[in-house]
Amino acid sequence: MLQSARTPLGTPGAYALPEVIEPTLNPQRMDVCAFVGVAPRGPAHVPVVDQHWPLRWDMVDEDSGRPLRRSVAVPVRSFDDYVHVFGGFEGPGALPQAVASFFEQGGRQAWVVRIVHERGAGFGDGCATGTLQAAFSLPLGFTARNEGSWGRGLQLSSGFTATALNFDASMVPALKLVLPFNTTVQPGALLRLTDATGNATLSHVDALQAERDGLNPATRWAAVLAAPPAAMPVRVDLIEAWLEIGDSAGRTEHFEHLALSPEHPQAMSTLLCERSTLVWPHKDWAGLRLTPADVRVELLQGIGGPFSGGDDAYEDIEPADFFDAAWSPADDVPGDGITALAPVDAVAVVGTASVTQLVVPDLYVPAQWADPPAVPPQVLGSAGAEFAPCVDTVTTPAVQAVPPNALTGLILDPRLPGELDAIIRLQRDVVAYCEATQAQIALLDVPPGLSQGRIEQWRARFDSSWAAAYHPWLVPARRQDQPLYGQDSATVRMRPLPPSAVAAGIVARRELDKGIQYGPANEVASQVIHVAESQPEGRADALHPLGINCFVRGPMGIELVAARTLSSERDWRQLSVRRLILMLRRTLLVEMQWAVFEPNGPRLWSDLRHAIESLLRALFQAGAFAGRTEAESFFVRVLTEPWRLDRGELLVEIGVAPAEPLEFILVRLRREGDGTLNLES
Repeated sequence: MLQSARTPLGTPGAYALPEVIEPTLNPQRMDVCAFVGVAPRGPAHVPVVDQHWPLRWDMVDEDSGRPLRRSVAVPVRSFDDYVHVFGGFEGPGALPQAVASFFEQGGRQAWVVRIVHERGAGFGDGCATGTLQAAFSLPLGFTARNEGSWGRGLQLSSGFTATALNFDASMVPALKLVLPFNTTVQPGALLRLTDATGNATLSHVDALQAERDGLNPATRWAAVLAAPPAAMPVRVDLIEAWLEIGDSAGRTEHFEHLALSPEHPQAMSTLLCERSTLVWPHKDWAGLRLTPADVRVELLQGIGGPFSGGDDAYEDIEPADFFDAAWSPADDVPGDGITALAPVDAVAVVGTASVTQLVVPDLYVPAQWADPPAVPPQVLGSAGAEFAPCVDTVTTPAVQAVPPNALTGLILDPRLPGELDAIIRLQRDVVAYCEATQAQIALLDVPPGLSQGRIEQWRARFDSSWAAAYHPWLVPARRQDQPLYGQDSATVRMRPLPPSAVAAGIVARRELDKGIQYGPANEVASQVIHVAESQPEGRADALHPLGINCFVRGPMGIELVAARTLSSERDWRQLSVRRLILMLRRTLLVEMQWAVFEPNGPRLWSDLRHAIESLLRALFQAGAFAGRTEAESFFVRVLTEPWRLDRGELLVEIGVAPAEPLEFILVRLRREGDGTLNLES
């Protein structure tokens, strides 16, 4: 029974106005960083899925003309997420070290793009392949999900389950198999029909036809079989497959209730294309109706043979693979290389549109750090009860990672003028992408091995507020799961870490802890034990006016003591200012979409002013602006000239005065040999 609603008693003719919710703006997060580099595994050359190319089994058919996307951006929320998708430290790239350091510093979300060489070959080239035997009437081929030698460790096993069905059957004039209205059988399902003599046959369901029963108001389904049996069945079973996939690194996938016909929604080939991160079905069987090798499916057990092939092709990777010459900011889809991060859907702030910092740790490999040190073999010896020569018994090699010198196409020596120019051109291409999209800030590494004068020459080649530079390279603490180059602890060393990766984590930690208005500097780098190159006294003081952000050894450890951009304009020299203005732009673009179809009148003008001023007021109260009062810190002007209104145009001018954060002030207390104290600042 409906409840009656009555107006609350009160003054006659006076009613309370409904609560009006004023529009508000929510600042967008700016701590997300993207990493682009070389990994031993991860998405590459992936079939495109969009409104023109649906996600289904024919994704693996290279003859269909479906395009492949060489680079794909993948979100990760921890280093464990990264390892699950891209592998660990076994590859030659600095990407895993960079991502691990980002999360160690306090980062919470990153996007990762794996770089592979551009190949003109077809789908599955460079991927390991294997075959599943014994379970089906024909061997089934599988292809590793992406290229690399990692696929050689894949293992497959499969089997079947049989579920008895409720049915009605008659043989007049031919077999008529009727299933209840709530049956789980769908077109493409495989049935096993057993007659009174025990003979069993397998048949796929071609279609289900609705049938009304005069004595029962519910609809039943008559199954149209591809191969009807000759005798009346007394038992009908639904046959489904299961598949288990594993690799040598402990990753496993288990799929159940798999159908064996491509038109079924739960078809094995379709589900593998949609959900698996380890294998693709081979095109030779992906579109076929499969049948078990025997009607006694409960006894069948399929085992996959060892996978073979798989090419890492590290030596083929070249600097051009980090970019996409055919892509432009006007394109509707991301490109390859770093352009896979292009925010083509910034309005919704989904995906890579939330990325603010960009780090490319494998843009080049410094030649001085490309070769691991020579390590003598470790030999264990033993001797008997009497004095006698030692007998060599066991040689125990340590776990070896692929050294950086495998990336032969990326090795450049910054100490050579010609190769330093090549490094600068690559870094300027990264900055040019950030300037073109105006959505991400490039964090660059000063090339190692340069003198003071050469660093100044390098700095002179950049002038952009969309880039920041960091110096010097760092020595990270070793993780337990990180292999070393060599065996002898006296001669082995860690690979130096690009300082931009550490800075990206500090940027994220600073924003999450204190807010975007604070400069990401004067912070201790976690899990960093030293600088990779000895720095002369005063180097940081000399580089700071140039806008180069340095890591120095302080009382608490290795500290980042500056946060500047590479811009020559005073207004844009602070990294926090660039990030603050980018946040305002991104917030206004995303949060103001509601105003597009509103009537252009005083109500809209008031709502816009209120929403924008509320956002700026909150930033003023947090100390983001330089003025002492709101009037000195920001203004919002709604321009409503008649000629603008006649054109249906609305213009809002927003002015802000960002506060420059207090940077590191160095004070030296020096005790001279004669016992006097001198204070320098």
